[in-house]
Amino acid sequence: MSAPAGSWSDFLVSHGATPAIDSPSRLPDFAAHPETDGGFLCALGHLGVIEASGDDAAGFLHNQLTNDVLGLDHGHAALAGYCSPKGRLLATCLVWRSGASIFLALPRELLPGFLKRLQMFVLRSKVKLQDATEQCVMLGAASASFDATPSVWECITDEGGTLIRVPDAGKLQRLMWIGESDTAKLQWLAWSSQLAATASSVWRWSEIIAGLPQVVEGTREQFVPQMVNFELVGGVNFKKGCYPGQEVVARSQYLGKTKRRTVLAFCNDSTEPAVSAGLEVFSSADPVQPCGMIVNAELGPDGRIACLVETKMEALSASVHLRSVNGPVLEFGELPYALNAET
Repeated sequence: MSAPAGSWSDFLVSHGATPAIDSPSRLPDFAAHPETDGGFLCALGHLGVIEASGDDAAGFLHNQLTNDVLGLDHGHAALAGYCSPKGRLLATCLVWRSGASIFLALPRELLPGFLKRLQMFVLRSKVKLQDATEQCVMLGAASASFDATPSVWECITDEGGTLIRVPDAGKLQRLMWIGESDTAKLQWLAWSSQLAATASSVWRWSEIIAGLPQVVEGTREQFVPQMVNFELVGGVNFKKGCYPGQEVVARSQYLGKTKRRTVLAFCNDSTEPAVSAGLEVFSSADPVQPCGMIVNAELGPDGRIACLVETKMEALSASVHLRSVNGPVLEFGELPYALNAET
């Protein structure tokens, strides 16, 4: 089967998808497509891709990121963070290998600054870093009834592209696919008969339900990894060597209690304006000082705004509100992993 002619953007529009990065949230009409079982398909145009190549690529990234890049094989992907010297996350990304290169996917809004900062430290290392966003089309697919899927974080690469199983969102198994635009069209057509086409905001909603934090422009340098549960989702390796901010991250892990964590919450008022990353939240137990902030937020198919909220754990004993104690109250949900405030 040959790929349909035309640009990738034109293809998406003709197949009911939304190519624009900042397009409004458009939720799939699951009722009109009962065969989808709540599954969806979208282009992940909000993400950009950095390619690292060269003899020293793995070692260089290993010395910059919070996870073990040297030990990452072609059969697996992993989350990783990039910290400031003070241990605060400047970016979070998905890392995988394909061929002789290593790829990092992260929000497009952060990519230029992140790439420029990494390039400052290349020096004499034999590594080339480049923006590969235009060469790498990314798709996200979710379904409760995929026939056969890899294990979580397993990565399968063939001549068509790379398939990565990422953590589930509720009952939905989730897959990411990365490849060139022509093969992306074929992959889209293979999935689209069973999945409802939608916008990338629905994928971001599923990331929240899966409990996976994503640093964006509004939250750069706000969080030590443990504050957003990053070590709980496999984004930090405490056995590897040094990287920027490593001493702070290790100290947070091994000394004392983690007093701040990220929880899943919902705002039932879908008309509430500008619920976005960086918005402060307040506990009724202390109405003067904010107890935390929104890490990520997206409108979900159920009509509620789903949020990951970083907060003082002690604040959860009272009601927590957006913007002020007079703002909308948040309803807390259950993350898909254990949240231990004592670690």
